[in-house]
Amino acid sequence: MDIRPEDVLTMKKNHPCGSNEMYVIRAGMDFRLRCVKCSREFLVARNKIEKNIKKVSRNEETGNV
Repeated sequence: MDIRPEDVLTMKKNHPCGSNEMYVIRAGMDFRLRCVKCSREFLVARNKIEKNIKKVSRNEETGNV
């Protein structure tokens, strides 16, 4: 699964604050994520996150030179 820093992940399960959107700070063998609603940051293993992703939103900038 192609997930990059600055993507926003929509998860199947909600964070305890009620939001299901997470901002990707770092991607690799594990992910550093930030909850969009409460700004809590946490580190989670890649295999645990990938099975709970519903949608990946990416801010694509076209025309980069």
